[in-house]
Amino acid sequence: MDTPLKNLAIIGAGAMGSGIAALFASKGLNVVLIDPMEGALERALKTIDRQLNVYAPGNVQEAIQRIRLEPGLEAAAASDLVIEAVPENLDLKRGIFAKLDSLCPAHTLFATNTSGLSINAIASAVLRRDRFVGTHFFTPADVIPLVEVVRNDDTSEDTVAQVMATLRFAGKRPVLVRQDIPGFIANRIQHALAREAISLLEKGVASAEDIDEVVKWSLGIRLALSGPLEQRDMNGIDVHYAIASYLYKDLENRTEPSDLLKSKVDSGQIGAKSGQGFYTWSPERRERVLREKSATLGELAAWLNSKAGDS
Repeated sequence: MDTPLKNLAIIGAGAMGSGIAALFASKGLNVVLIDPMEGALERALKTIDRQLNVYAPGNVQEAIQRIRLEPGLEAAAASDLVIEAVPENLDLKRGIFAKLDSLCPAHTLFATNTSGLSINAIASAVLRRDRFVGTHFFTPADVIPLVEVVRNDDTSEDTVAQVMATLRFAGKRPVLVRQDIPGFIANRIQHALAREAISLLEKGVASAEDIDEVVKWSLGIRLALSGPLEQRDMNGIDVHYAIASYLYKDLENRTEPSDLLKSKVDSGQIGAKSGQGFYTWSPERRERVLREKSATLGELAAWLNSKAGDS
């Protein structure tokens, strides 16, 4: 497989941008990683080195040499594809693309990495809306195979084809989201699951550890091999309908974040990065989990790919 998009620019050198840069560089593409924040590029290089040592230990220095570190957007001017991976701030993203639109040649494709912001709203900052897509990578971006490719109302078929071909070249499994809806596919499903899990914890039905245990060792294993719709077919849609008829009315359906979730945020207990969330996290535990999870996810993804083939 080949791709016409050989030169990539990644805007934003955080965890997501670093992972995307590492991925494409490990596949032989030229990458310029751009971030104006002091110290960001140096930190990114350490992240890239760590990640490459997990899944491409024999290719670390060769891949790193394909990554050029730059502070200014002007460095993106020679790119075939620009992937923006800055924080989830609509005005920030729009401002970056407005500048890129004047810097980059007409053939350059634009992609915004977002978990759920409107692709139409971001794309409205540029004239080349036909050459603009959303690309929702998942953390860690260089390990999780799936990428949601999200159209805006004006995205051309050729743009979709080129971006998806480049992602496949890098070993990704891209899916096309045909409508620009909040949360796309994965985050709508993920947040529905998390809303129910947090509700069960808030009600005292079970501990955080036991709720996670249920998901990991029942749903998690099964969902790796069968998605929720295929599983409904396997179980029988009539069976699902019968259970749904009495269970749906008892499921969590609030339209605002729960009191427990709000209290965690208000008290600064925001997870591993603060040391406390639903669990207690030391810096050593956080680093160990990141390393172990990246390695295990890589092995699992490779095994699943070998079973699934090129679908």
